[in-house]
Amino acid sequence: MDPLLQSLIIENDKKIVLLVLDGVGGLPAEKNGKTELETAKIPNLDNLARESECGLHLPIDYGITPGSAPGHLALFGYAPLSFPIGRGVVAAMGIGFPMKAGDVAVRVNFATSDASGNITDRRAGRIPTEKCDELCKLLSKVNIPGIEVFVQPVKDYRACAVFRGPGLSDHVADTDTQKVNEKPLDPKPTSEKGKKTAETAKEFIRQARELLKNEKPANDLLMRGFAELPHIPSMKDRFRLDPMAIAVYPDYKGVSRLVGMTVEDSCTDLAAQMSALKNNWEKHTFFFIHHKYTDSKGEDGDFAAKVAEIEKVDKIIPEILKLKPDVLIVTGDHSTPAIMKSHSSHPVPFLINAANIRADETTAFGERECAKGLWGIIKSPILMQIALAYADKILKFGA
Repeated sequence: MDPLLQSLIIENDKKIVLLVLDGVGGLPAEKNGKTELETAKIPNLDNLARESECGLHLPIDYGITPGSAPGHLALFGYAPLSFPIGRGVVAAMGIGFPMKAGDVAVRVNFATSDASGNITDRRAGRIPTEKCDELCKLLSKVNIPGIEVFVQPVKDYRACAVFRGPGLSDHVADTDTQKVNEKPLDPKPTSEKGKKTAETAKEFIRQARELLKNEKPANDLLMRGFAELPHIPSMKDRFRLDPMAIAVYPDYKGVSRLVGMTVEDSCTDLAAQMSALKNNWEKHTFFFIHHKYTDSKGEDGDFAAKVAEIEKVDKIIPEILKLKPDVLIVTGDHSTPAIMKSHSSHPVPFLINAANIRADETTAFGERECAKGLWGIIKSPILMQIALAYADKILKFGA
């Protein structure tokens, strides 16, 4: 962060709300058609867009597809290339696992493989969290001499493995090819430092497959995001904010904890998230509200279901506006077009609403309308800088 900018940031009581529809950006299902966001009936967001400044943002750079952790880190005002964080740490922090210096965490996906060892379902039919918990307890039988192994459920088909012992490093490549009908990769070191961890992971996978061989549909696993605990300055130190995260999915609680947010752990749906927002309104100056299912429906390739999730979020907009936030940002962390069934590099639409703004010519909240907006295309961390300015949290520079 620019030292000059940081010297100009002040603390006040004005409140900023960042509402993130995960993976909200999309593509038309057919040529010359509408995206999921453009298809959705979202009168509240459309009205808000007409009263806001709009644009598109890029979490990393042109043509680069972001993961969820760097996408959110960018929205929190941190340049992802300056603060790399692995998915394993995000998963561990999300469930409150007490990582220590030198630990290596890795995100685990329970998966389905056929008799030839080819992955046929990377998410094992999205097994429920209760089944994931059973499988993690089964994998507690893994025994690797000299290494402590912890396997914890995260949510649905997601789990987290943490390796603890001397000489470990996160310099290990993923085993997940992110494709079906292919065999998983062996964990391989990306440098000499990662050799011991790669060997540890390979032995873990060998024993785990033996333990899972009779399970259906989760008879295999994939590993992504080997990571050690990073040091990231808190939002309190960096932006003089008192931030709170109101999320359902553990991974987003994890990345929030990494930047020093207070995390609400009890929410299970949007209604509970709105209650948490209201109950904590006087206690904090920054609120991050996260909705996961726009992303997961996009990854499933379910265009209509993603549209429905966007429409659900539209219904809570009046509740947020009743609290009269000084600044409200609505956006996503990346695009997840249903026709691609994956994250993509497409820029993400956003709106920013505050008292002293120049409402632009945007007539609806959608990709092509926001492209006409005042801000054009910006890097994602700039959104935080704009929000701070519109909340009167940045002093004038010079006489």
